[in-house]
Amino acid sequence: MSIEKLEQYITTADLDKLEALLVQSPALAGTITSHQVSPLMLSCYYKKPAVTDVLLRYVNEISLFEAAAAGKLAVVTHLIETNPNTIDDYAGDGFTPLGLACYFGHEAVARYLINSGADVNRASNNGFQVYPIHSACADNNTAIARMLIDKGAQVNVKQQAGATPLHSAAQNGNIDLLVLLLEHGAQTNVRMEGGKLPADLASEKGFDAIAEILG
Repeated sequence: MSIEKLEQYITTADLDKLEALLVQSPALAGTITSHQVSPLMLSCYYKKPAVTDVLLRYVNEISLFEAAAAGKLAVVTHLIETNPNTIDDYAGDGFTPLGLACYFGHEAVARYLINSGADVNRASNNGFQVYPIHSACADNNTAIARMLIDKGAQVNVKQQAGATPLHSAAQNGNIDLLVLLLEHGAQTNVRMEGGKLPADLASEKGFDAIAEILG
């Protein structure tokens, strides 16, 4: 029951109840949730930074993946300097530290990992098959996408369902990201499973100017 309450308070961002529960049972912060990730990681996936801050006060030690997802540059730096061979490791759910930093938009962490030699073309080891550049585009983060491309990230890689980074940029209506990808060879004629082009996704979202550029 306590785990269920913990997950409820994380997903609803009920900080007072979460704090009270952790005061009563601090060990809960170090358990594994029903989603097979830690409470801290769960708060990151739900994009509840205030919840993450509460949990951090009760966690004795955080992993490289948690630190990357939470944007804790000092922790990431310490862990990589201590164990540099872990930089491209996979978390239990199949994501790399760089992939997590890109997805959650932590530019400083992403920059550090990239400059420390993280593989910018390493896909997630799960059904999503997400590359760091997919994660950056999903987060609408042109700055991180540029970092990745500058270090050799391939712009036409496909993730689950055949989506390319350009599909994400088109769907999000991000013209700067779109131009960046096109300037580095992104192909406009790649169809996802089901047959949709990047232009189709832009049109569906009402980004007619982008659809015209891509068409």
